[in-house]
Amino acid sequence: MPPKVQQKTKEQKMAAAMAGGKGKKKKWSKGKSRDKVDNRVLFSKEQWERFTSEVPKMKLITVSAVVEKLKINGGLARRALSEMAEQGTIRPVCISRAQRIYTRNIGEDENEE
Repeated sequence: MPPKVQQKTKEQKMAAAMAGGKGKKKKWSKGKSRDKVDNRVLFSKEQWERFTSEVPKMKLITVSAVVEKLKINGGLARRALSEMAEQGTIRPVCISRAQRIYTRNIGEDENEE
């Protein structure tokens, strides 16, 4: 058995508890802050030309991908993609309530045969 360690008296325990009680207060983090993005609500002439030239060449076309690439609003991207799908330049793969996925329109001859 190890040798007995002398225990502190009540007064010594009380003094130790009082001395170490108040340390520094915990600092609350402010949380992660995101940079506010300032996406466009309407197309400018250059942006529309860039949209019509770049988007049909993308393999996977989603609203979020177009928003990131062209820095436009989500609603504007949704409308423009649905208009492009009506024209037939891109083809819808999956359109659900939450996500719209399009792809470039290649192999048009396969659908006609």
